[in-house]
Amino acid sequence: MRDYDKITAFFGEWGPYQILTFFVLSLSVFPNGFGGMSIVFVGDIPEHRCLIPGNLNLSEAWMNRTIPLEQDKDKLQYSKCRRYRLDVIRNLSEIFPDPDSVNISEVGQEPCLDGWVYSKEQYISTIVSEWDLVCNNAWKMPFSMSVYFLGVLTGSFVSGVLSDRFGRKAILFVTMAVQTGFNVLQVFSSSWEIFCLVNFLIGIGQISNYVAAFVLGSELLGKSIRITYCTLGVGISYAFGYMFLPLVAYFIRSWKMLLFTLSLVGLIYIPLWWNNAQPVMIKCRVQFSWRKREIVSWKLEDIKDKNIKSFSITHLIKTHNIRSITIINLIVWFILAIGYYGLSLNTPNLHGDDYLNCFISGAIEIPANLAAWFFLQKFSRKLSLSGSLFFGGIVLFFVQLIPSSISILATMLVMIGKLANTCAFAIIYTYTAELYATVIRNTSVGVCLMASRLGSIISPYFFYLGAYYEFLPYILMGSLTVFSALLILLLPETINFPLPDTIDQMQRMKGFKNAWNHRYYLNTNETTTEVNCMAIKKEEL
Repeated sequence: MRDYDKITAFFGEWGPYQILTFFVLSLSVFPNGFGGMSIVFVGDIPEHRCLIPGNLNLSEAWMNRTIPLEQDKDKLQYSKCRRYRLDVIRNLSEIFPDPDSVNISEVGQEPCLDGWVYSKEQYISTIVSEWDLVCNNAWKMPFSMSVYFLGVLTGSFVSGVLSDRFGRKAILFVTMAVQTGFNVLQVFSSSWEIFCLVNFLIGIGQISNYVAAFVLGSELLGKSIRITYCTLGVGISYAFGYMFLPLVAYFIRSWKMLLFTLSLVGLIYIPLWWNNAQPVMIKCRVQFSWRKREIVSWKLEDIKDKNIKSFSITHLIKTHNIRSITIINLIVWFILAIGYYGLSLNTPNLHGDDYLNCFISGAIEIPANLAAWFFLQKFSRKLSLSGSLFFGGIVLFFVQLIPSSISILATMLVMIGKLANTCAFAIIYTYTAELYATVIRNTSVGVCLMASRLGSIISPYFFYLGAYYEFLPYILMGSLTVFSALLILLLPETINFPLPDTIDQMQRMKGFKNAWNHRYYLNTNETTTEVNCMAIKKEEL
């Protein structure tokens, strides 16, 4: 990486071309902020209860008694999935005009055989009301989101290969077109199954665009700006996209119109295809043309000198030391994904206005990314990551102690937990890349991201545990997050230490206590503060 920076130094660090590249690529991540989170409103569950056919000729008094009352937390409310047997109710209504003269609780119950009626107070329609994803079919709504994350996992495998094969810019714009096109197509889904299939394809496009933007920015920006681009440029653009979602959803209460409106945002990127900063790029191309031979020569010499060979995924578990680091990283990435997406998707269940909660959940990512950037610049990687996780876990664990009379305080704690979790997510990319040797760095980050995607796939179901105990999801999430914070303390520190180039240098880390031989430090000028997003994000998501 140090040689790459020297060879491409003629690009400059922060000129007109870099400024344009920084902001254009950051802007390309904007749709990713609302793309994955649109299910918060598209798939929200309106108030509902069993539909009672109008041909029964029941009086208003009897109609109001056809749905049994059930205890829900601290209050009684109409059942959402059961009704009294309508044949019995109709016979009783013919005999007893006044339902108060009958003990209706003794009447048998039946499921909602005629479907459901949904409240229009908040939404005109959602996919839940469109295809009756309630009661026995309630599992289908979170599955819709899991399918999206399954697409993200699939896109993680192919995005890097496609970018290397067809070029970063081509894949960037093709995947943005995929997002826009399939978002429009999703509006015309005739069934839940088709909606899920399209959601899977959208997930592939979303992550492929994200990866292409990261890698392209890593290759075009100087090393002094790469960390800023990764943590602030991309992170804050994603946060603005996240905040954009509730602003649009507040005014558009139909899921089809909401998705269609959001998809139109992709059209504003079409002119960027022809925006290549021509005057600057001509100069870069001319200078880069005669540098190609130097780059090729450098690569051949590097291979000759270092005797670099290919390394497989099995090298991540080859020794006790590397195996332990890998296992800890997989667990932490898995837990982080559950926490981040679980908290993000749960905003409709929080106290207060759904739209305001979602906006705050997105806005809180801005200070989270600023904090991560500051920690990466000034403090220990290990303690910054562990501290963020520990703080976030403790905050979530204490949600259960808040009385229902001040539930707004519980919402505040959840948002603080989300801030800490987002900060940790931004830090762990850099930390993970610095832990591994150059020859297996891309593989290791890629494997960790796979663990993260597996966590995101199950995250939509995590808060369904609240059906057994209201605060069970927060207790589990807080406990797991604190556990991951303690695991991080077992890992070595990496700040101001040189990046390991080979497996042998990584093996010199004795257990988790000592760094490498100090002679290695004294013979290199490369430090981990020079780590850039190309190393961190080459195999992104």
